[in-house]
Amino acid sequence: MFDKRGLPEFAGGLVGLGWELVVSGGTASFLEEHGLPVTRVETMTGFAEMLGHRVVTLHPAVHGGILARRDVPQDLDDLAEHEIEPIDMVVVNLYPFTEVTARQGVTEEDAVEMIDIGGPTLLRAAAKNFRHVAAVARPERYSSVLEELRGHGDLSLDTRRSLAGETFAVTAAYESAISTWFDEHEAFPDGLIPTFWKERALAYGENPHQRAAYYAEAGGRRHLLSRVEQLGGKELSYNNLNDLSAARELAEEFTSPACVIVKHANPCGVAVADSIEDAYAWALASDPVSAYGGVVVLNRPVSAELARRISEQFVEVLFAPGYAEDAVDVLRAKEALRILDSAERRRASAGEHDYRRVIGGVLVQERDAGVEDRDSMAVVCGAPSDSDWDDLLFAWRVCKHVTSNAILLAGGLRTIGIGAGQMSRVDAVRLALEKAREHDHDLAGAVLASDAFFPFADGPALALEQGVSAIIQPGGSKRDAEVIAAVEAAGATMVFTGRRHFRH
Repeated sequence: MFDKRGLPEFAGGLVGLGWELVVSGGTASFLEEHGLPVTRVETMTGFAEMLGHRVVTLHPAVHGGILARRDVPQDLDDLAEHEIEPIDMVVVNLYPFTEVTARQGVTEEDAVEMIDIGGPTLLRAAAKNFRHVAAVARPERYSSVLEELRGHGDLSLDTRRSLAGETFAVTAAYESAISTWFDEHEAFPDGLIPTFWKERALAYGENPHQRAAYYAEAGGRRHLLSRVEQLGGKELSYNNLNDLSAARELAEEFTSPACVIVKHANPCGVAVADSIEDAYAWALASDPVSAYGGVVVLNRPVSAELARRISEQFVEVLFAPGYAEDAVDVLRAKEALRILDSAERRRASAGEHDYRRVIGGVLVQERDAGVEDRDSMAVVCGAPSDSDWDDLLFAWRVCKHVTSNAILLAGGLRTIGIGAGQMSRVDAVRLALEKAREHDHDLAGAVLASDAFFPFADGPALALEQGVSAIIQPGGSKRDAEVIAAVEAAGATMVFTGRRHFRH
């Protein structure tokens, strides 16, 4: 038992109910130190642990006691003949394989020693015989198991069946993690068995008639709500979490004070500034109409003054790495506002996979991670100034997180118009320009980012006519020469990134 969270309380509760504890190795000593009576496994098997603790419980005296069917006379006769006591519950948590292999510099020998053999075997045996034996594979179940035993004297068949199902999920996840480690040189192995554990039930899904829950991937370094504390507001919804994920991914593009406002998984206002207060003000001003009821993610703590500004708006979710004490008091006055305080400092791994469910299967791809810089890009016309480059790179980073076809207008390190999810790229340009005009943003000297190449010069021409002075796009169209000529004729600048960022 490597994870001893809650074990003394659970074991003590069982002893108080008259259960006998049969325990091996260090766990036996641990429980004895807590004043609990234990029977060591070797007294049952007649064999001390051997091969450096590799063989401890692999013995008929143990597995016979677990697998015996109490309603099959022959099984009971076999137990009596070999003087084997029946075992009514198996409690195991497995060697911490994923935790060890996630460490820097772990050796293959250390990793292999974390492949548990006896633990999964015990659990699987108990789960197979769930009609008579309870299999407890996760510390999270200790309290509910004890509560039921205290209330009813035994576990119901439904509970044992539930525990069995969970046990096989635990062992499947464990085997999957080991298989993935052996295949770590393969980006897309022949077999893919991701495992997710339910973090919380949700009131409903994208729409009220859809049931939903939030699951976190087993073995991950972090997840959407890891090290996140909710300080106030209503329960998080499916749509809240979907928007929060989009906003957090975008916010991680920046190290300077930044604010991201998201609606329906698309940014509607993003800004970088010298202070988080200015970043919020500029992001909100990008499109205050769309920001209504949005998710706001900040990468700096919230002061009382900023809290007062935010409380003047209708915000569904506010996420930040800390709050001044008086800021929380101000925000809690907005009873519906979900206030999330994050202590997470880890960033998403570039090696993570994205999954998308399709009919009868799943599409898997590497996450579109990494930050591109100007050294990897080509200036195809004009001569961007340093401030132009700042806006171009800002626009390019934000555009990557906008649903395709995506066009983004920016100036002064803030968004001023976004065209998202259009079937036509030129329509996306029109929409972005319309959003900028709607909120009286000055387009003179603005920059434009396109997530994929322009197939024709019509899209850039519309933006150039309105005062856009610099464009950043992947390039690679058969008509690149026509597009470049149009930008040159307008006296503007254009940069090719050589990489597109579709997001569907």
